[in-house]
Amino acid sequence: MSVLKDEKARKSLHRYFEVMEGKLPARFLVCKRVSAKVQLSANEEALWRAHERALGEFRKLLDDVDAGKPQLDDLECKPPSLLDIKVALARRIIKSCYFCERRCGKNRTAGEVGVCGVGERSRVSSEFIHTGEEPELVPSYTIFFSGCTFKCQYCQNWDISQHPDSGIEVTPATLSSLVSSNRREGARNVNWVGGEPTPNLHNILAALNECGVNVPSVWNSNMYMSMEAMKLLSGTQDVYLTDFKYGNDACALKYSKVPNYWEIVTRNHKLAFADAELIIRHLVLPTHIECCTRPILTWIAENVGPMVRVNVMGQYRPEYKAQEFMELRRHPTNEEMGEAFEIAREVGLKNVIG
Repeated sequence: MSVLKDEKARKSLHRYFEVMEGKLPARFLVCKRVSAKVQLSANEEALWRAHERALGEFRKLLDDVDAGKPQLDDLECKPPSLLDIKVALARRIIKSCYFCERRCGKNRTAGEVGVCGVGERSRVSSEFIHTGEEPELVPSYTIFFSGCTFKCQYCQNWDISQHPDSGIEVTPATLSSLVSSNRREGARNVNWVGGEPTPNLHNILAALNECGVNVPSVWNSNMYMSMEAMKLLSGTQDVYLTDFKYGNDACALKYSKVPNYWEIVTRNHKLAFADAELIIRHLVLPTHIECCTRPILTWIAENVGPMVRVNVMGQYRPEYKAQEFMELRRHPTNEEMGEAFEIAREVGLKNVIG
């Protein structure tokens, strides 16, 4: 509870706290009050144009709502709404999927799957009120989706991330119902994670579209989304809880089998910061202080500022295939963690958890 009085946390996550405490509406609820002025049967290009127009109207409405001018319940929206358009576009995308920057192009509505292994229907490995997240998030209603866009060789959730057929199929209606009931039971937010939530974007947006409760939405992700996925997320999430893993492309390719990591993930962090509020996680890997920790923390300070909430994490342990890499067979040492926090201080980060 002490985090509720933490001035740094409240400053960097001001709107999140206001939504969590019921003083402001979640962003996705504002999306549902913006008319998109297009037919859902229109072609994809027309839908994107309508989406961009409506997103501009969303930003204006959000500013007005935050300033206390209109009450959301007093506003009417002639359908389709901005969130309706997002759902429709997401359904189009999975017919040649490019939610992530691997851009596999698989028709997931026809049973095809890409690298993530996730089909049209989402599978949930587990869902529960989580007390092990950042203090401002707990208790957090956390939904763990099966499957992932990465192949991290040391993944601590490998039984979820690398087994997309595990878990139970869920519909957007079921997800919406679970979110609503857990919010009423005291959850501070809904936390979409995995695995990785990105392959499930179409169903997450649809669930939010059905959800009527005021609950902060947290996108807990590796941030390897495509530009189009970032546009669909824009205006729907209150917090991006990011996993900033690597300070260069070589480590990303070696340990997570993912190309062009730095360009994509730094781009998406900038887009996320422009859209909503951020909590950035960095898991310190043994022997990777100079190649990963230093460039990541330096980039954060220079590009999203010293007051962004950063969690420098020492929880790495050698899991899954980590024993195949000599440098990953141990926990980070106290000296390495000390170096990581010293780098955070050197680069000027002032809102570090850890």
